Formats: sequence, structure tokens, C-alpha cells
Amino acid sequence: MTSLTLSADALSELDNVADVVEIRNTSGRVLGYFHPLRAPNATANSSPFSDETLRQRQQQRTGKPLSDVLADLSSQ
Repeated sequence: MTSLTLSADALSELDNVADVVEIRNTSGRVLGYFHPLRAPNATANSSPFSDETLRQRQQQRTGKPLSDVLADLSSQ
């Protein structure tokens, strides 16, 4: 992978983006896309999901119990 070092001006524009950004040259041609690693002001350990969303997902029971999965695997 090639790595680019951006100017301070370019970095200041990208510092506060929270979603994918389309990068264009001065004539308007799309050069690519910038995908930020996380939302601005987020800590390294923060989750993109709210506490309420996480609680709801914990309550949803989907899939098979591990014992059923292991039984299926051993019968193959």
C-alpha cells in the first residue's frame, strides 16, 4: 500500500469528518475516498453503538446454542 503525507491544511479539513469523504482534484475529477477510522472526538475505546443499542442486542437471542453447533460438527 502506498502512503501519503498530507499538508497541515488538508489534514485540518479531514480532521473533523465523521463519514466517508470523496476526494477530488481541482478540476473536479474524483481521486478516491477517505474513510476515517472513527468519529471526531471519539476515544480509541469508544463504541460506535449507543448503550441502549448494545442493551437491545444483548436481549436478542439468535443462532444456535454452542452444544448444538458442536453436535452438528461432530456428526459430519
